[in-house]
Amino acid sequence: MKKNRSLFLPLVAIAALAAGIYVAWRIHTPQRIGDPAVQLLFSTRLPDLAGREQSLSQWRQRTLVVNFWAPWCSPCVQEMPDLAKIANEFKGKNVQFVGIGIDSAPNLQAFEAKVKVQYPLLVAGYAGTDLSRALGDTMGALPFTVVIDPTGKVRLSKLGQIQPDELRSALNAL
Repeated sequence: MKKNRSLFLPLVAIAALAAGIYVAWRIHTPQRIGDPAVQLLFSTRLPDLAGREQSLSQWRQRTLVVNFWAPWCSPCVQEMPDLAKIANEFKGKNVQFVGIGIDSAPNLQAFEAKVKVQYPLLVAGYAGTDLSRALGDTMGALPFTVVIDPTGKVRLSKLGQIQPDELRSALNAL
């Protein structure tokens, strides 16, 4: 009887560990996106850094790379030069990059004055976190990048700093 009990406890511990890993994976993995989330994105209007309201629907017929970021987010700032370089590489190939800033307009403007970005930067403030969550960012963390094809289907969603080869691969596949 003691032998059975000594085997039982490690098996229970392993099962509990496996269940914990599975739950953590489900919570931290961006969810698949349905049409309502993409429609919400395309129905959104946000000001650009000059204060002019922009509708994301203007890029509906393109492959759209949406990057949620903030100037206080170190991985966001680190990936910005790579995103700008890839945006330039895909210029003229029906691909549009858009940065949605999760901060105030003055903070985003101060950042852009130091680090020039060649694609549109829009100001969402902290309400942008709700939009990123709708698109699959279950943690509400930054950076978060979504690639949407011209038909409105999400082809890639990435929580955390995106690797240039990963993004290029997703865009080349389209």
